[in-house]
Amino acid sequence: MDVELNHRERATLKAVASGHAEITCSSEPDLFFDGLTCCDQTTAHRLANLGLIAPAHDGRPGERVPAVLTDTGRAAFTALSPTLARASNAM
Repeated sequence: MDVELNHRERATLKAVASGHAEITCSSEPDLFFDGLTCCDQTTAHRLANLGLIAPAHDGRPGERVPAVLTDTGRAAFTALSPTLARASNAM
């Protein structure tokens, strides 16, 4: 991946990889962690638009579904920190 991710974007990828995230089914999806709204929806939108995070499955417009890293997101996350990626896979 040729796009540079800032600290907040990397932290958000880590949080999504932990399995505690939900995302709304919409063109500009909102992100939630443990039921609480993510404080930086701009970061959530950017990660979704870059194809790094996505809904785990289709849903109705506006419905919250589990958020996952895409294949591209997993590759970016692993490249950022292989140790963190292995720990997240163990969860």
